[in-house]
Amino acid sequence: MASKAATSEESAGKGMLMKADAIADAFRTEVKMSLRACTRPPKLVGILSTSSAPSRSYAMFTKNQCEELGVEFLLITSGAAKSNELGEGEGVEEAIIEANEDESVDGIMVYYPIFGVQQDHYLQQVISPVKDVEGLNVKFHYNLYHNVRFIKPASLLSTVSTPTVAITAVSDNSPPGTVKSILPCTPLAIVKCLEYVGVYNKILKYGDRAYGKIITVINRSEVVGRPLAALLANDGARVFSADIDSIQEYTKRPSLPMSRNSETDGPAARRYYPHHVVHPCGQTLEACLGVSDVVISAVPNASYKVPTAWLKDGCVCVNVASEKNFEKDVREKASIYLPSVGKVTVLMLLRNLLRLRHYNELLKES
Repeated sequence: MASKAATSEESAGKGMLMKADAIADAFRTEVKMSLRACTRPPKLVGILSTSSAPSRSYAMFTKNQCEELGVEFLLITSGAAKSNELGEGEGVEEAIIEANEDESVDGIMVYYPIFGVQQDHYLQQVISPVKDVEGLNVKFHYNLYHNVRFIKPASLLSTVSTPTVAITAVSDNSPPGTVKSILPCTPLAIVKCLEYVGVYNKILKYGDRAYGKIITVINRSEVVGRPLAALLANDGARVFSADIDSIQEYTKRPSLPMSRNSETDGPAARRYYPHHVVHPCGQTLEACLGVSDVVISAVPNASYKVPTAWLKDGCVCVNVASEKNFEKDVREKASIYLPSVGKVTVLMLLRNLLRLRHYNELLKES
């Protein structure tokens, strides 16, 4: 009894430790319902071409989740993942091209990093947009950064990089003749987690439900950090994007308020940009964290830790990296601490897989 009382006193006043399981369950149910409507199980190809232990672990996790839900998963190994005698990444491009051309394959994912940012970005563009379950193709990134949420399926087949016409929507439902643009699965998973814990205000209008929130995203990678900052800013948040050498502010609202005496005073003066705009930021990371309602860290370095003392009381903290980026006492300041989003990420990937298969069916019908 004394031990239980001590444990209770120890946890009193601490923030909640939120596991991703409860968040993932709702999307697992959605994926299961979509799979029941399929005439055949969708086929996902995973391509592993390095000796990286985290990449192999994620590949096995993806495989297990697919098998549990009834999705056909084929893991293709090449390079160092296949043999110690082969180089890191050897044969990966050929494997992507082969999967692109295989009509039985509905989706492709590659386990990065492989060569480095620039060459990996090239490989992301080799994957056909109609099979890109990770949402890393430039077509999807263009839509994300320009806040284009709905597209015509035929635009995925275009080889010309023409600007997508923004389609105005007042809800999360696709307007007639359109489908949702594919979003990168990890940033999308983080947004879904923030919706679940109440960071997003459902009373506000669609596309602006993070309004009033200040969020810091640590790490500006092209796979997670930068697209996540853009997603959050396009949803109305004021976002500080922190990287090794700089801090940027992402917002879709004008940086300077209009004067009360301005001739443009009124509704027009409060109008925001159609998508986020990036401004340089002169604040320190400590200053940004001190005012942030949400702190998200995705630094792939076990030695990096966000100082608990810098956090705002009652903030929400989300750890995205495979390493723990927050100190052990994070819940002394954070009201909610989410140590991992991996289970939600895989389900966002499978949602993307099912959507792309549906888009392909629409293209064949037309």
